[in-house]
Amino acid sequence: MNGDKVFVDTNVIVYAYDIDAGSKHQIAVNIMKDLWRSGLGMLSIQNMQEFFVIVTGKIKTPIDVSTAKEIIKRLSKWDIVTNDMTTVLEAIELHERYKYSFWDSLIIAAAASGGATTILSEDLADGQRIKDITIKNPFK
Repeated sequence: MNGDKVFVDTNVIVYAYDIDAGSKHQIAVNIMKDLWRSGLGMLSIQNMQEFFVIVTGKIKTPIDVSTAKEIIKRLSKWDIVTNDMTTVLEAIELHERYKYSFWDSLIIAAAASGGATTILSEDLADGQRIKDITIKNPFK
């Protein structure tokens, strides 16, 4: 990694802890390990909320609440973007312009607010550049 901040979308984090995610699990584990080593990982409060809901109830083999809480505590050591009204208004503009869902637009706005140069996500358009951020699908 080159020293630029990498914003990680929720799906990547979930796959890192979802043992039933097949090849995506190992790819996500490797990404997370690299970001832990480099210190370049970035998340938002939204990611933490989505991660908790998904891994404790929406995956095939859910994680218990206390384990999910500990994972979130560890991840809180990364750069964490807290969305404010500026971020929300930016997300609305991104939603209007790029036609992403509001929630995906909020991820992009949070990444921009935090100064990320890359977003890792399978939900956004691979290779697209928005606000000096490159979107990469690590599973492609």
